[in-house]
This record gives sequence, structure tokens and C-alpha cells, in this order.
Amino acid sequence: MPDMISLADTSGSITSSGPQEHRFNPYTENGGTILAIAGKDFSVIAGDTRQSEGYSIQTRYAPKVFRLTDRTVLAVNGFAADGNMFVKQVRQRLEWYRHAHAKDMPIRAIARLIQTMLYQRRFFPYYVYNILGGIEEDGSGAVYSFDPVGSYEREACRAAGSAQSLVQPFLDNQIYFKNQVAAAGAPHPTHLPLNEVLSLVIDSFTSATERHIEVGDGLEMFVVLAKSSPLAQQVATIPGTQELTATNEGERIFVVRRNLKQD
Repeated sequence: MPDMISLADTSGSITSSGPQEHRFNPYTENGGTILAIAGKDFSVIAGDTRQSEGYSIQTRYAPKVFRLTDRTVLAVNGFAADGNMFVKQVRQRLEWYRHAHAKDMPIRAIARLIQTMLYQRRFFPYYVYNILGGIEEDGSGAVYSFDPVGSYEREACRAAGSAQSLVQPFLDNQIYFKNQVAAAGAPHPTHLPLNEVLSLVIDSFTSATERHIEVGDGLEMFVVLAKSSPLAQQVATIPGTQELTATNEGERIFVVRRNLKQD
């Protein structure tokens, strides 16, 4: 029986190939981009619908933004299989909480829950970047961003995914007013109105679609409004809008859909 390390060739000389190492990579990158922006009494969480691998488009409709409760929405991006499983497990934990306490978990507690779930898998992590958006208990808009092992922070805006390097600088300029000088006596606003935020989101994905092959096909923008917000009627009149609110009391969730380029 020939030796697996050293084999004799036909001339009689010995060739040493050394040990052979085989690797298995359980992860892959499925493209797409997500973002979220927090307003005074609302949050907008958005993502495109293209799922790809390399130069191949696997599907043109793979949602990356998911409703958790009437006041929270979770956007996931990275490895699609891990993202879908993670959303399923988060929803299960929230259902347990709802049965035990007869109410929905607040967004700051959901952020801590997600941090714990990600960190406990740090040695074989979910390969997903999460952005949680919604309404805090005081009625203000909130956005929490996470890395794959659970580090997180609350922010006014955040983008993640394939086109993050294109979208985040745009948000820094338009939301944080980086590299903008305010006019004398007219400081930059703390929060932008909802119509401007929706326009920024559409512009972000339109430009990302033009410049990145892994972004495109469709856009889903989830709008979470605080309780008794006067913006509900304004959002309901936007073409392509669907309400996802489960109850008639409290916060309200709408999804606005738009088409992106498909090439």
C-alpha cells in the first residue's frame, strides 16, 4: 500500500508532497444593502431585495427587513441563511416574552436581547450585520446597529452591506451634516422631517444600484410611527404603501415599496 505522504515515481525517486490540508467555509456573502434613520417621532428602516453570490443573482426578491413588533423592525444583511435563522429565533424569543408578560418587549430590551444572542455565538457567529429600528418608550425614534458578535450602539443613522462605503458617507453628510457649514443664525436641524428622510433613502439606494452590482431589483422602506403620530395620514397616502400594524392602538408600521434597476 503506498505511503500517503511520500510516493515513489517511475524513476525510483521519492517525492514528498507533505500533509494535505482541506478547508470548509460555512459562510458566503449574499450582497444587498440595508440602512436606518431615526427621526423625532419615527424611524425608517430600508433594504433592497436582491440576493446574489458573486456575479449570479439567486433571487430578485429576498426581503432583508422584518417586522418584529408594532414598534420595532429588524434589518439583516450578510449571509442570507444565517440572517433568516436569526430573525426566526429573535421572533421566537419575543413571542415567549409576549406570552409571559402580556405585552411587547421595548426596543432597548430587544437591542440587549440581540446583543446577548449574537455574543453567545461568538465562536461560530451568525455572519450577519443587524440594524434595529423603531420607537422608544418615550416616543422618540431609535436606531441600534450591531456587528456579528454583538457589539452595538444607538445612532441617528447607519448603513450596512455591500454598498455601505457608498451610502454611509452620504448619510453622514445629510443626517449628521458632516462637512456642511450652517448659515449664520440658522443652525442645522436636530431631526429631518419624514418626507425628506424618505427622499434620502430612495436617493441612497438609487445611486447605490447604479454603482454596485449586488444592489438592486426592489426597495422596501419600513416606517415606524410613534403613538398618535400625525404623520400616519401622510404615509398612508404615499403610492405603494401597505400598513402592517397588528393592533389599532399604539405605534403604527407601514412599508413603502419601490422598484430599482434590474440589470
